[in-house]
Formats: sequence, C-alpha cells, structure tokens
Amino acid sequence: MIERSRAIVLGAVEGPTELLPVSSSAHLTLIPWLAGWDPDDRDPELDNSFGVALHAGAAAALLIGQRKVIAAELKTFDARKAGVVALSFLPPAILGVVLERPIERRLGGPLATAVGLLAGAAGMVMADRRPQVRERGRATAADGLALGLAQAAALAPGVSRNGATLAAARWRGFTRQQSNMLSRTVALPVIVGAAALKGMRLRRRGLPAEARDGFVAGTATSFVSTLGSQALIRLVERDSALWPYAAYRAGLAGMVLARMWSRRRRRAAPDPGVDGVAPSRSGNGAVVPGNGRPTWAAVRTDPERRSG
Repeated sequence: MIERSRAIVLGAVEGPTELLPVSSSAHLTLIPWLAGWDPDDRDPELDNSFGVALHAGAAAALLIGQRKVIAAELKTFDARKAGVVALSFLPPAILGVVLERPIERRLGGPLATAVGLLAGAAGMVMADRRPQVRERGRATAADGLALGLAQAAALAPGVSRNGATLAAARWRGFTRQQSNMLSRTVALPVIVGAAALKGMRLRRRGLPAEARDGFVAGTATSFVSTLGSQALIRLVERDSALWPYAAYRAGLAGMVLARMWSRRRRRAAPDPGVDGVAPSRSGNGAVVPGNGRPTWAAVRTDPERRSG
C-alpha cells in the first residue's frame, strides 16, 4: 500500500521533474529507495500503476497550462508538421507496447536508473556542443524520426524524455530555444497517449481499496505541482546550456552508486561479534565469542554438550 504522505511527496516531485530534463521516472524510483520506503512485500505492478496515475495528473495539467500554446500550434498545423509529429510518435508508441513490460521487469532497479541518468547526461553534454544553425520551421521527416527514437529511448530507466528529445534536436543542429519548443511539441502527444494506455491497463487490473487514498492524493498533488511549475518551461526555453541539468543528473547517479557501494561493503564486512572480536566456532561447533567461551545459548542448542 502507498501511504498518503509518501504519495503526496512523490506527486509534488512529479511536476517539476516532468518539465525539466532530469527524468521524472528516475525520481519516482530513487526517492523511495534512498529514503528506505521500499517494503519487503512491495507490489511492482502497483508501483507502476501509481507512476501512471502521477503521469496522468501531469498530462492533464500540461493540457490546461499549455492550452494557449497548443491552440497556436494547431492554427499553423500543416502536412509537414503533421509528418514530424507522427514520426516522433510512432517509435515510442510501437516500442512502448512491445518493450515496456520487459524493461520494467528487468531494468527497474536503482543501478539501471543510475546508468540511464549518466548516459542521458553524457548525451546532453555532447549534443549541446553542436552548432546552432537551424530553426524549428525547418524540421523535416528525418528530424521527426530522430525525435521519435529519442522518445523511445526514454523507456529505459533514468533516460528523460525531455532530455532525450532536447539532445536529439541539438544534435540535428537546432538552436537551443527551438530544440526546447520541438521537444515540448512532440512530447505532449506521447505523454497523453502513454497515460491513456496505462490508465486502461489499470482499469482492467483494478485498484485495491486500501491503495485508493494514496493514488488520489498523489494524482491530485501531481496535477497541482505540474500546473504550478509551468514557469520552469520558460526557464528551459531560454537560450541556456544543458550542462547544469546534466550535472544534476550525474550528481544524483553518483549518490545512488555511492549508496550501493556503501551497502555492499557493509554486507561484505565480517560480524564484529563481542568486544569487536569476530566470532568463531569451538571444536564441537558451538559459537565462541570474543572471550573464547561458548555461550549458554550455544551449549543448550548443541546436542553433544547437552548429552555430556
């Protein structure tokens, strides 16, 4: 069950991380792991459904918050733009249906998410070094396909859809401002489509009664936080470099890897026993602590000593 307080925290995080190229899905995975919220009996399918609910709240907020921009885009919509949007939509739609479940089952952990964060950060930095020579009005079918493949790459944990499309547009030579506008234009249909598809899956599966409060609280908070974070879109759209977002992603990945290394070292360390001396065993198999004498509990459970 997802507690209401934790659902609100994750919903509040969903808004800004959905609008910035830092991977909202990575934060939804890593925050519970870093905070130690993951219970032993957690239901991965329910966790995925909760992520769907948060994305649905964010998608609804984007449709409302960006309604004027969407209306302006629709007024100038022509065959060329339709081709770009369609080609940007097909790869994530097709690969999402085919690969989403296998990816969730095999690559949903902190390590894979950290690797995705680092890979995305490297891609953003390298792409942002390309010259800024193209405007959005010159986008072609090839550009649409490149943006679509970038969105499909975001199926991997830690790879931000926003970051991947920004990197693809910059790699194709678009200016930073036009890259941001392209990224937003092609991302919204995919976000809405993915939320609708996963929402239908959730409806067929059903939602446990004890989880409903958390889902409602998380979705509502995600809607409010996304609607309240619209100013971040203007921040990203300014002619600014992508390296600060890449640095944040690398720092988050480094925190995860450091935590994993620390946990592995603790598991590999020997038990210090009593007074800092590692326990050993006596000749008859009883546990011998640091003072060299078997404990009474060990003697009671040792059949040879009981018979003697």
